[in-house]
Amino acid sequence: MSWRLQPRDYVLAHLLDQHRFLTTDQIAAILFTSPSTCRNRLDVLRRLGFIDWFMPVHPTAGRLPVHWVPGRLSVRYVALYHGRPAPSGRALREARDASPSAATRVGHLAHADGVNQFFVDLLAHSRSHPGTRLARWWPAGRTYTKVNHNTKPDGHGVWTDGEREVAFFLEHDTGTESHTARAAKLTGYRTLQDKGPAWPVLFWLPSTAIEAHLHRHLTGLDGGTRGVPIATAARDYAGSHGGPAGPVWSVVDGGRQRLRLAELSGPLGPEGPFHPGPPRPDEDPLFLMRDEAPPAVV
Repeated sequence: MSWRLQPRDYVLAHLLDQHRFLTTDQIAAILFTSPSTCRNRLDVLRRLGFIDWFMPVHPTAGRLPVHWVPGRLSVRYVALYHGRPAPSGRALREARDASPSAATRVGHLAHADGVNQFFVDLLAHSRSHPGTRLARWWPAGRTYTKVNHNTKPDGHGVWTDGEREVAFFLEHDTGTESHTARAAKLTGYRTLQDKGPAWPVLFWLPSTAIEAHLHRHLTGLDGGTRGVPIATAARDYAGSHGGPAGPVWSVVDGGRQRLRLAELSGPLGPEGPFHPGPPRPDEDPLFLMRDEAPPAVV
């Protein structure tokens, strides 16, 4: 079957393995130039058994967009690529059934989709802006394991724009938390600063109103943010100002100017016990489509 697969199919396999599920629109933004071409290709891959899908039904919102998950053959491919034994049929079925179950929990799917969308927007930006690249995209679980168990961001990334490079932690906010709860998340990042990287924590908020209130709350705290670098952006503003890569980031205690993501201070630093260091070439989500990529393992 390998002769029927393309580099972007292998990229999709890795993305689904790492991030559990992606919507059709998200996959189209990353890997295709036409939504209809994307849908047709995904249907072909599903018939081949390479990927699978589910359509979540929310208790109150009803049917939600189709979400794509790993299939039997993509799971086998990713395992071989990493030199791991392929999972059993039972393990595959349990993992397959977990996604629809998790998706029906109130708020869970919206948050997971929102986290993924942040990084999808960066990848889509890089497709139309030569010289930019998302050099690393780690989900919450991998960040938790590789960096510090006391720090639980929703994701970690490394963004490059020309000669500029910034590493960051992401806190995706759906608007349901209090400012007190948001500020409480900084405790783990303060601990991390003593052991690992002092990368900026990005609060990706739903509105400029929430953003303004959060700035006032954080600056009014006893001790402020205590040295944790924080930048905020609002999705209602970013949508018309270049998305998360654009000049949409406001640094807490940094004045009123909004900065591009690459202009934030997030030096990579050397690898250490609590510091993953610079990204490897193969951590680029689109590595297998790059010229420097090795042949796919099939």
